Amino acid sequence: MNLDMSSDTAALIRSSKRRLLQMHYEAGVGHIGGNLSALDSLLCLHHAVMTDNDLFVLSKGHAAGALYVTLWSIGKLTDEDLTSFHQDRTRLAGHPAPKAIEGIPVATGSLGHGLPLASGMAMAKKFRHEPGRVFCLTSDGEWQEGSNWEALIFARHHKLYNLTILIDRNRLQGFGTTDEVASLGDLRPQLSSFGVTVEEVDGHSWRALSDALSCTDPGPRVIILDTVKGKGIPSFENKLDSHYLPLSDLEYSRAMQELGS
Repeated sequence: MNLDMSSDTAALIRSSKRRLLQMHYEAGVGHIGGNLSALDSLLCLHHAVMTDNDLFVLSKGHAAGALYVTLWSIGKLTDEDLTSFHQDRTRLAGHPAPKAIEGIPVATGSLGHGLPLASGMAMAKKFRHEPGRVFCLTSDGEWQEGSNWEALIFARHHKLYNLTILIDRNRLQGFGTTDEVASLGDLRPQLSSFGVTVEEVDGHSWRALSDALSCTDPGPRVIILDTVKGKGIPSFENKLDSHYLPLSDLEYSRAMQELGS
């Protein structure tokens, strides 16, 4: 257990990871690694930071499972809801669907789609003088999309003080590492050059996440989350297989044992 976690926080993270694995295993669905790299930040955001006035956009749509489990952990979804994940006529599709579930305002999944939407939502809040912030979680591979840089220009130009952008930097994507597929180099100076505040934190440290996400300094702010794909399951960590492949019976049993320990 991390020293900056209470026993209750550690139990929340462990139970959420176990429920995530169960949900994906029963549905026969992959993309588990990217869900586990993002889950800590989603839990911290929804349990310790966001208020009723805030909005959240999941731009890295393949992490829908982590968002559903997070909403389950705060009582907005039930166990029965989670059993319908990826099934016919479900509200819990492989990518978030809009208005089907409280807490999911827009559909996302096409990479580079979420941040432009979140920027527009932040602009609307600013224009209407509405309270609250907009948080948007992107993947690191997603920043190979030009639409994100256009959205960043828009956010900086319009001084969207209420926008916080998170980047889940687990350094792996569908066909290899982000450096191998389309290297962007060091993201921090590139992002900073647009005139936004950029911070790097341990994406699996509850204290670091809470401090960074709770900061109310005027934005737009970018928080780079240093994460591990498949975090919490040693046999899955930093493995490219965890991007696409579902768990076999043996892998599921082993992963649950690793989480239990």
